[in-house]
Amino acid sequence: MNHKERLLATLAGIPGDRPPFICPGGMMTMVVSEVMDQCHSFWPEAHSDPELMAGLTLAAHELAGIENVGVPFCMTVEAEGMGAQVGLGSKESEPRVERYILERFDQLERLTPLDPQSGRAAVCLEAIRILKRRAPELPVIANLSGPVSLATSLIDPLLYYRALRRDPEAAHRLTRHCTQELQRFGEVLIEAGADLICIADPSATGDIIGRGAFLEIALPYLNQLTDHFKERFGVPTIVHICGNVKALGDGLSQLSAHALSIDSLVGIDVLRELAPGRPTMGNISTILLEQGTPEQLARASRRCLEQGVDILAPACGIGPRTPLANIRAVAESVATPQDRA
Repeated sequence: MNHKERLLATLAGIPGDRPPFICPGGMMTMVVSEVMDQCHSFWPEAHSDPELMAGLTLAAHELAGIENVGVPFCMTVEAEGMGAQVGLGSKESEPRVERYILERFDQLERLTPLDPQSGRAAVCLEAIRILKRRAPELPVIANLSGPVSLATSLIDPLLYYRALRRDPEAAHRLTRHCTQELQRFGEVLIEAGADLICIADPSATGDIIGRGAFLEIALPYLNQLTDHFKERFGVPTIVHICGNVKALGDGLSQLSAHALSIDSLVGIDVLRELAPGRPTMGNISTILLEQGTPEQLARASRRCLEQGVDILAPACGIGPRTPLANIRAVAESVATPQDRA
């Protein structure tokens, strides 16, 4: 099986020859400084140039052994396209929202419709087209911010979290609007050639909003996205939730994504209990990836595999200072003799 066949089979619940090792992109970016240095493509320029963007994620595959390509490398493309002010960061820091477009929930008219043919959204589309031509054997992952995370990139998160308790309809209106924009953006990413969609919603963690708000506001909108991409396009989805997902209880099992990715706070064995019958993904500590040794990473990978993980992956975004040797140690843990040949 090639890397694309293996990952898509796993997401479909079909046994493959071995677990894939992926890092989707988006919040779970795979780009590190050593990759930039070796391929002479750097942040922040690569956030706004499709050739550099495609080249960087291909280099992460070639140099680190990550078995996919994925764009973008942050969670700010949608917020910027809708009017938030974004700083593109540096070689060792990701883009971040510097000024929210909304001050109050009754200002939705301030939001700009996300235009996939302009700005960094268009960069992502062209990067996907480039990747489809250059690496047809690799799964191309398009990354979306989750609805709650996008909402909290458009308005102060404290105002949003307060509204969940005091004015839930206002929170619903904004989150519903974000979901509609994300759905349209996801459609054009798929039409450009994305093989699957990964939705990261770290702001929807139960540690922050609690189980009740997750069930009321995060779960329905996440499922609206994943169901739409499956039913209209037949495209699989991965949903990543940060934090201690045990706080969500059976709420996690109600997510309709093909696979669930979790933080290293919770073991794969626990995830299998919380969401039975679903491919599991994770969950190598990114702190260990950055600060550990290749030997430690090999042991951590083996533990995940022994727990039955279906897709081996970092538990969150890989820090830019992470040594390439540590990522390669994870990749080597799933490699077969045929892979090494």
